[in-house]
Amino acid sequence: MYRLAHLSDPHVPPDGSPRRRDLFSKRAIGWVNWRRNRHRIHRRDVLDALTDDLARQSPDHIAVTGDLAIVSTPAEWQSCRAWLQELGPPDHVSLVPGNHDAYTRRAIPGTALAWREYMAGDPDTSAHGGFPYLRRRGPLAIVGCSSAIATAPFMATGRIGHEQIERLRPLLKALGDEGLFRVVLVHHTPVRTSGDRYRRMTDAGAFRELLADAGAEVVLHGHEHRTTLHWISGASEPVPVIGVSSASAIAHGNRPAAQYNLYEISGEPGAWSCRMRVRGFDGGGLLELSDTLLFEAGRATGEIAKVP
Repeated sequence: MYRLAHLSDPHVPPDGSPRRRDLFSKRAIGWVNWRRNRHRIHRRDVLDALTDDLARQSPDHIAVTGDLAIVSTPAEWQSCRAWLQELGPPDHVSLVPGNHDAYTRRAIPGTALAWREYMAGDPDTSAHGGFPYLRRRGPLAIVGCSSAIATAPFMATGRIGHEQIERLRPLLKALGDEGLFRVVLVHHTPVRTSGDRYRRMTDAGAFRELLADAGAEVVLHGHEHRTTLHWISGASEPVPVIGVSSASAIAHGNRPAAQYNLYEISGEPGAWSCRMRVRGFDGGGLLELSDTLLFEAGRATGEIAKVP
């Protein structure tokens, strides 16, 4: 059995305030929002307690689906890198960026450099570099995609883009032919939800069409700050699209406190079994919240969702 942990949106609290020169443009608005509201929600003690519990579970690999940063200043790039190093070495942790990591155009190459080893494929798996990347871990093929783009103030949309989609199609098909359990990592969900106009994946339809054609065993994402499970069309079996709560949050509004998912994968090509355990805070303690069987002997246990 192979065990994969998934956490997202840690929004690593910074040690101090950004330099004034780093707060021009959209960052200024985001920092004001952080100081007024969000710093009370995203707490380092919560994040540390969650990752300590994750370490005690001893997963074989860890997936992080973005939003390490808050407004993605150069100081944050380094503090987030330090947090990644605490979480595990680059060959043990696979990362994709989120919209907060791409808060400005300058932030995109900045985070790509600061966190490069965590967002790189195995040697000789990609001639172009960048996204999508591929990592083979046990029976898994971990495929990292980026939906992180710089947007206007008050926007949090994402996009995969034509180039990534065209690279993904033959890659996912080839990995399926190899019989690997394909795990696709992305920050924004490809499933449209009510009221998501300003935070959606703008080419979600094209991404879903790709998955329906090429297939995948599971898609893991963040961004929504809640644990969700939807099923979409796949090449042979429905594909579960799974989101997870913020790794540093206290319960607020209709969003839960910090959680992470643990996937237990067993079986063989064409007959995979996969169980999802959700661990997180509830009533002040950190415990197992749910246990869901996603696949059994190669058959998906859910039904395809109606996606607008």
